[in-house]
Amino acid sequence: MSVWTRADGYVVSDEPARIDRTRVYGWISNAYWAAGIPRDVFERSVDGAMCFGVYAPDGAQVGFARVMTDRATFGYLGDVFVVPELRGRGLSKFLLDSIFGHPDLQGFRRWSLATRDAHALYARYGFAPLADPLRYMERADPDVYRRRQAGE
Repeated sequence: MSVWTRADGYVVSDEPARIDRTRVYGWISNAYWAAGIPRDVFERSVDGAMCFGVYAPDGAQVGFARVMTDRATFGYLGDVFVVPELRGRGLSKFLLDSIFGHPDLQGFRRWSLATRDAHALYARYGFAPLADPLRYMERADPDVYRRRQAGE
């Protein structure tokens, strides 16, 4: 397990047991990219990824991110979140610095992510639009959670 600490007492940890899953589920299930995600799907997503939490000096979880990875060649960064009341204080940068500095996440050939509105943040870490978008494909099902809740 790895832990990073800032001078003001904020901590990033990759310790799975420390994740406040109820709190994180509340954030993620209301985020634009995963609105309505069923709890069991969320749980599997956390179990199958390398997760990072941001914790306030009092120990409360105030941020989260997941890396889906083989820990050798590729990483997909997702579910990056910092509580709205603490945004603008450098916590997302602290979280990303910790992730990209993690010893198990070095030497990858490729990182990827999807974002609607944080391009400037991720550009600081070397992310750019696809160099050759014709090589990439996706199989998207944006209504999967809604259909599942409707019993379809």
